[in-house]
Amino acid sequence: MTIEKVHRSHSVENVGAIMSERKTENLVRNELNRLHYYDFEEVKVEEQKSDSPRIRKLLEVASKKGLGAGYPEFIIHSTQFSDFIIVIECKASILKHESKEHNKPSEYAVDGVLLYASYLVKDFDVLAIAVSGQEPNQLLISHFMWLKESHDNVPIFGNKLLSFSNYLESYRKSPQKFRQDYDSLLQYSQDLNLTLHSQKIKESQRSLLISGILIALKNRAFCSGYKGHETAKQLASNLVETISYELANANIPDTEITNLKQAYSFIKTHATLSSDKLFLENLISEIDEKINSFMTTHKYIDALGQFYIEFLRYANNDKGLGIVLTPPHITELFSELANVTKDSVVLDNCCGTCGFLISAMKKMTKDAKEDQEAITKMKAQQLIGIEFQDDIYALGVSNMIIHGDGKTNIHQGNCFALPDKIRDAILKLNPNVGLLNPPYKTKRDDREELEFIINNLNMLQKNGTCIAIVPISSATAQEGLLLELKRKLMKNHTLEAVMSMPNELFHNSKIAVVTCLMVFTAHVPHAKGKKTWFGYWKDDEFIKTKNKGRIDLHGTWSKRMEEWVDAYRNREVNRTQSLMHEVSPEDEWCVEAYMETDYSSMTQDMFVDEVKEYTAYKILNQ
Repeated sequence: MTIEKVHRSHSVENVGAIMSERKTENLVRNELNRLHYYDFEEVKVEEQKSDSPRIRKLLEVASKKGLGAGYPEFIIHSTQFSDFIIVIECKASILKHESKEHNKPSEYAVDGVLLYASYLVKDFDVLAIAVSGQEPNQLLISHFMWLKESHDNVPIFGNKLLSFSNYLESYRKSPQKFRQDYDSLLQYSQDLNLTLHSQKIKESQRSLLISGILIALKNRAFCSGYKGHETAKQLASNLVETISYELANANIPDTEITNLKQAYSFIKTHATLSSDKLFLENLISEIDEKINSFMTTHKYIDALGQFYIEFLRYANNDKGLGIVLTPPHITELFSELANVTKDSVVLDNCCGTCGFLISAMKKMTKDAKEDQEAITKMKAQQLIGIEFQDDIYALGVSNMIIHGDGKTNIHQGNCFALPDKIRDAILKLNPNVGLLNPPYKTKRDDREELEFIINNLNMLQKNGTCIAIVPISSATAQEGLLLELKRKLMKNHTLEAVMSMPNELFHNSKIAVVTCLMVFTAHVPHAKGKKTWFGYWKDDEFIKTKNKGRIDLHGTWSKRMEEWVDAYRNREVNRTQSLMHEVSPEDEWCVEAYMETDYSSMTQDMFVDEVKEYTAYKILNQ
C-alpha cells in the first residue's frame, strides 16, 4: 500500500469515528433537552468551547494530545452557583469507555473527561461525566466528583444522566462537599476569632454574639431590614430585640428567658458593636453567608460548638471548668452505637452546646422518613438537655433554635440538684438513651465523671442505653471514690462495653486527655459471669493538619465508623482490636489490660513513640 493510500485510509477511519462520536453527542444532547437543561436562563450549556474567560484560561493547555487548548463535548455551568461545573466527554464505542490506568485521554471517555477536570478543578468543583455508546438504552455513563483543592476524584451516581437540580442538590449535600465546606468553616472560625479579638470582644461573648445573630437571621423582618438603620446603636438594639422576640416565641419557660435575654444584652453596650455600624452590618452579612448557608445546606451539625472551641481554646475559661466539647464525628458515633431511632428519647445531663442532641436529632429525623408529625413530636418531646453554666446554656438553647426547634426541654441547672418540677417533667418523658461527655475533673473537690454517668442512668428507663466519654483514669481506677463508684455502677447497671479512644481526640481544643467510651444498660445489675466487650479504637484515621487541626483529611471516617459500630454490635473478637472479658469493679476497664501484645510487629520507632506519648501524658496530667 502506498503512503498516499495509507493516509487516505486513516482519514476515512477518522471521519467515521468522528461521525459515530457525533451520534453519541446527539444522544447526550437529546437527553439534556429532555431533562430541561436548555429551559433555564441561569443554566448554560456550551459545546466544545466556552465564552467564559475563567473556563477558557483553565483549558488553554488542556488538549488531550498535549498541544494547546482542549475542550470536552459539553460544558454546563450556572450563573447562580458559579463554583460548580459539569463537563461531559463522549466516545462512540463502549470499548473506549475507560482504560485501566486512566492515562489515555485521547482514546477513552473517562480518561479524557478526568483530564479536563484536572485543569478545571483548580478553580471549580467539577462533576465529570463520561458517556460512550451508540444506542440510547445501551450507553455507558460514569460520574466523578472532583472538588477544588482536592487531590482525588470520587465515583458517584449511576449509569444515568440526571437533571441539573438533581446533580446540584446531591453535590451540595455530598460527603465530599461537606468536608470541603466544613474545612472552610473551621478556617473562617479562626479568621473571625482574630477579627473579634481585634475589636476587644471577650472570648466568652464571641459565641453568644454569633448565636444571637444566627437567631435574629431566622426573622424575616430583621433579614430584610438590618441594613436600613441609621446608627450602630439602633442596629445593635434591634438585634437584641429580635433575639428576645425569637426566644419569647420558642416555648421556653419565662424564668429561663430572663436569663437568656441577659446573656445577649452586652451587644447593646459593647463599645464597637454599638458604635461601628459598618462593622456590625458586615459581621451580620458575613455570618449569614459563611455560617447560616453552611447550616442550611448541612443540617444538624454543631457548628456553634466548633466556634466555641476556636474562640476559647487559647483562653483558660473552658479548661478551668473542665469543659471539653465533643468532636462532631464522635457525637455522630454515639447516636449510631445507641441505635437512636425516631422513637428514642435522648437525655444529655451535661449538654453543653447540645452537640449530642443535634446528632441524635439528625438520626431521628432521617429515621422518620419525612413524617412531619413524628419529627415535630420528636423535637418537642424526645430531646432533653441539662446545662449548669448560664452562658453555655444560652448557646445550647440557641443552637437548638437554629436547628429548628427541639429547645423546649433544655433546662438550666445542676443535674444533681434539679428542682422536683424539672426532674418530674424529665422522667415523665421516659428517656431511654443517655449520651454525655461530662465535665472533666480539674480540682480535688470537683465531681467525678462517673457520678454524671450514674446521674444519667438514674433518669433512664429500665434497659435504656447510656454512652459516655470519660478520661481513661475513670476506667482504670482500683481504689478510693472511683472504685466505690464503679461498684455502684455494676451493682445497679450492666457494663456492656468500653472502647479506648484516640489519644489526641481533643487536639482541636488544646486539651490533652486520653479517653474511653463506656456503654451501660440501665437498671439491670451486672450479672455474675457476664462478659464485657472491649474495643481498641485508637485510630479514627483523622489527621492533624497545620491550620485546620485534626480533620477527616481523606474522607475515611464514614467507613471507619461503620467498621467500629459493626464490631460493637456483633461483639467481634479480634486479636489486635477487641475482646470479651469478665471484669469486676476492682479490675481495669480497658482493652489494653487484657490484650496480648504482638511483639513480632513491634519496631524500635514504635516503642520510642509510645514512651514519648506516655511521658507527655504524665506531664500534662500530673
